[in-house]
Amino acid sequence: MDRSTHTQTVYAAPCALVGGEFIDDVTIVVDSRGDIVSATSGRDVGAIPLKGLVVPGMPDLHSHAFQRAMAGLAERASPAGENFWSWRDVMYRFVSRMAPDDVEAIAAQLYVELLRHGFTTVAEFHYVHNAPDGRSYADPAELSRRIARAARISGIGLTLLPVLYQASGLGGKPPTDGQRRFIKSNDEFVALFADLHRAFLGDPDFKVGIAPHSLRAVTPQSLAEVVKAIGAIDETAPIHIHVAEQEREVQDCVAWSGERPLEWLLGHAPVDRRWCLVHCTQITETELRRLAGSGAVTGLCPSTEANLGDGIFPLVDYLDKGGRFGVGTDSNVVTSPADELRWLEYVQRLITRQRNVSESAAGAHTGAGLYRRALAGGAQACGRKIGQIAPGFRADLVVLDLDHPALFGRGGDTALDSWVFSGNETPVRDVMVGGRFVVESGRHCAQDEIFANYRRCVAGMVD
Repeated sequence: MDRSTHTQTVYAAPCALVGGEFIDDVTIVVDSRGDIVSATSGRDVGAIPLKGLVVPGMPDLHSHAFQRAMAGLAERASPAGENFWSWRDVMYRFVSRMAPDDVEAIAAQLYVELLRHGFTTVAEFHYVHNAPDGRSYADPAELSRRIARAARISGIGLTLLPVLYQASGLGGKPPTDGQRRFIKSNDEFVALFADLHRAFLGDPDFKVGIAPHSLRAVTPQSLAEVVKAIGAIDETAPIHIHVAEQEREVQDCVAWSGERPLEWLLGHAPVDRRWCLVHCTQITETELRRLAGSGAVTGLCPSTEANLGDGIFPLVDYLDKGGRFGVGTDSNVVTSPADELRWLEYVQRLITRQRNVSESAAGAHTGAGLYRRALAGGAQACGRKIGQIAPGFRADLVVLDLDHPALFGRGGDTALDSWVFSGNETPVRDVMVGGRFVVESGRHCAQDEIFANYRRCVAGMVD
């Protein structure tokens, strides 16, 4: 599809989201590295046509890839009642069965689905490090490399977040058998990060950060030591953490420390623009104000938060305070940015019994506004130059098919609104990541091979 010069490829977009606004007849120049050189108004008659509405690809700022293969396996009721903690037991059993080939195959299949729906980068919150018996692989980074290989095979951009996980509860309670695949000491974890950082240094489509799993799984001492050590290696490394997801977590944290989880984290950790605080569904007004002022991004995963019964983040109040957010697919029961944004807005509507609640200005487009905000927050959380069609940013582009029934007759912000709030079939036509098309005419370039491999791996894992 590309018609390249020696160093650059020129594309013509009939309409593209540039500088936060839709502009007609945009010429986009991409260099051989996959970066955007320029995006200017005006037609280049010799350029390669992009056949639809062109927008920056969405970052998925929170994913546990392996959970894609267990979606639907925990939807069984019991007389005692089901909750997050019983779901977690199902997840532990599923994790115990995975070999390295399975980790790679499941991640690759997920990443194909993310790309086909318009995600172009994924922040992989990766906490399965060890063999099923809890021992380290000969290469301690074996499973992290499998995630990276899955990203390579699928073509998605990756922010790899190896997880620090050491305890089963607040105060450093010993890990359970179900958690033995996750455990790393501080020294082992810093060595893992350093290895991965070296391996992917200079790769424009990869970034390595860290993910202290939660205050349940990491002691204050380990959190402080590891954040300091990682900062000495790469002061730009993203830091992601689950926080304030469940009511029981809040109760346990208050009993342990006298403070709520988010209150404790904001008061004891150097939370700033590098950080992404995932969920925050149990939050007070004071915590909300402090979170919005910290510069951190809140990682919202509405479909998973609904599936697990986590709770509802107070989005409207947060936006009023200038807070930043991005969206993630988390357990991957949903793999579409439009679905996550739809869930995000619809839940707020149910609470307030009003419509278009995430926008306050008269005439503002709700779906388009959510998309723009999630682009900015997701890019910040991923720690990469993505989320804009602008010079120096990665050429991560999504082409929306304006002949699709959900979008026909619409353009610009109205088309984005219609993508978010209309239909179930994806209107994504083409997807480019780092200057290379990975989805064309709705098909991923390697989807058949990747799915065949997924089928072989998963066939023996599902009861």
